[in-house]
Parts: sequence; C-alpha cells; structure tokens
Amino acid sequence: MPDRRAPKAGSVSSQTLSRRERQLMDAVFQAGEASAAQVLGRLPDPPSYTAVRTMLLILENKGLLQHRVDGRRYIYSPRRPPHVEGSSAFKRVLRVFFGGSLEQALAAHLSDPNISLDEAEAQRLRTLIEQASQPAKPGANPTRKGKK
Repeated sequence: MPDRRAPKAGSVSSQTLSRRERQLMDAVFQAGEASAAQVLGRLPDPPSYTAVRTMLLILENKGLLQHRVDGRRYIYSPRRPPHVEGSSAFKRVLRVFFGGSLEQALAAHLSDPNISLDEAEAQRLRTLIEQASQPAKPGANPTRKGKK
C-alpha cells in the first residue's frame, strides 16, 4: 500500500490554499514546528482536533509541510524556509492589494499613525532603497545581500 503521507512532487501555490489551510500554515510558520495540538491552540475559531490533523496531512501531501515523529506525536514543520514563503506571500500581497506597486504598499504602511520607525530602522530602510536603486553591474551576481 502506498505511503499516504509522502508529499506530492511539485510545489503548491499558496493561492490554492483555503483560508483555513493558510491559517494552519501561518501557525506552523510562527511556531517553527508544531504538533497538531499546538497548531489547534494557535487557530482562531478552531475546528476539531481531528480536522486539524486531517488538514495537516493534506498540507503535507501538497508538499508544504513535513513531519518528524516524536513519541506518539507528529511534529510538523514547513518544507520551504520562512524567507522563501514570506517573499512569496509579500509578492502576492503587492499584486493583489497594491497592483504590484511597492511604493503604494510602503506608503500605506508608513502612513499608519500606529507605525513609528526609530532612527536605526529608518537608516536601514534608506540603505536598502539605495542598494536597490543601484544599476546592476555587468557580470555581477543579481541577488541582494542576505539572499541566496
């Protein structure tokens, strides 16, 4: 009998996830790794424990989660690193809510009266903007510092 827990080949777009599946993925990302009970405890308006276990299995079969065995529990973790998933989610937010405009997204965020940048954060943003504004040098690696 085939292993039902083996992830399918290929990557599933986070756009194909239901609202609840996204909530489960968010819970696992926030925890780094988590059991079904820990995921359940992080969900708003949680479903049953059995439903959470079933959805974790579905996410694993979609290739988004993996598990390790700890006694009688399965401990789930994301298959993709947080920075990769975060970048993908950020691109989706830019596209869906801001028409792909980083400028509009930053303007919306920074115009929030509850946001206050300290001088160190403001300087780091200035530096990132300056680096992003530099034309690419011929033969240079196009990846930004900190990304691989």
